[in-house]
Amino acid sequence: MALPQTVPVRIGRAAGRASRDAPAPTGVPAPPPLSLYVHLPWCLHKCPYCDFNSHEWRGGGSDALPETRYLDALQADLEAALPKVWGRGVSTVFIGGGTPSLFSPDAIDRLLTTIRTRLRLAPDAEVTMEANPGTFEAQRFAAYAQAGVTRLSIGAQSFRDDALRALGRVHDSRQARAAIEEAARSFASFNIDLMYALPGQTLAGLRADLESALSFDPPHLSLYHLTIEPNTLFAKRPPPLPDDDLSADMLELLEQAMGAAGFERYEVSAWARPGARCRHNLNYWEFGDYLGIGAGAHGKLSFHDRIVRESRFRHPERYMQAALGGGAIEEERIPGCDELPFEFMLNALRLTDGVPAAFFPERTGLPPAAIERECARAVERGLLDADPTRIRATPLGLRFLNDLLAMFLKSPAR
Repeated sequence: MALPQTVPVRIGRAAGRASRDAPAPTGVPAPPPLSLYVHLPWCLHKCPYCDFNSHEWRGGGSDALPETRYLDALQADLEAALPKVWGRGVSTVFIGGGTPSLFSPDAIDRLLTTIRTRLRLAPDAEVTMEANPGTFEAQRFAAYAQAGVTRLSIGAQSFRDDALRALGRVHDSRQARAAIEEAARSFASFNIDLMYALPGQTLAGLRADLESALSFDPPHLSLYHLTIEPNTLFAKRPPPLPDDDLSADMLELLEQAMGAAGFERYEVSAWARPGARCRHNLNYWEFGDYLGIGAGAHGKLSFHDRIVRESRFRHPERYMQAALGGGAIEEERIPGCDELPFEFMLNALRLTDGVPAAFFPERTGLPPAAIERECARAVERGLLDADPTRIRATPLGLRFLNDLLAMFLKSPAR
């Protein structure tokens, strides 16, 4: 997907754009760690809950996936962005979608070669790629590993065929199991995506899904609560979902079962065995920098005097035309001081351990006083830890994260 690989917490409205009179941040004293996100936008079928920038590709005949042209566009996009990140090391790469596993192993090999020859990719870089069990073929995942992918993230979502049909997934439980078995053979690290609070789901059904996932001994599990997002098919025709009490019971079941299985909950929706946390997503949540290339990709880059947010053209054809013409960026803007505290907290407070308090001035260019009053109020309400050296939600704050985040949402300066 074009944004960080977690679904942002929704709190009713997004932070507004700063007015022309709003003070601009002064920039950061030193650039934070840098990651690369690559968006491959096509999928076999648009799921009814999905609000990401994905586009159906039916395949066949003259409608072949334009791998070569899209890779040419990604290369042109990356080369145009190089002056903004020149000399900076890149520690993680995430290939998201859409369904990146629609692309052939040869295409992924070319993509990663393009990246390695143009960026200072760390020798131990984490290179994650999303995969859909509906595109699984024997030995395909092994070929991705040979191309340089080090971590696979598999969108299983459920192991129940009735739930998969309700979610509009193109795979069945047999394909999900086969894909995970292949990933476990080919990769030292892999992730399984599961969703809960599904249409008609019971506690017993969730327990069975979780037991199935754990039977593969995954290093990492992402467990997402199904939410109804605007401009999706589910928003137009909402399915019957578990009520709030049952959803809370489901989360409690997950917390207990995952803890008993030796997993640490390090982020709202992410669980990992020791040493298996997703480094790429950690960089998002710690308010690091990321260059985003591909249709609809977003980026955040820090400079000595400003932070810049970029958005690429969303539609694949429009993106390819623009990138090959030397101008893939549709919008570029500098967030104002009224936006950055919320943006920082939106990421940092998702982490169960939070972040060092020093990260706020280091990575926003704002003084600690910019959030001092809000933090004090949050501590008084028991939502934020009182430790002055760390910005961290309390267990109560994690439970009511929307309320905590809303305390840092300011109206644009006028």
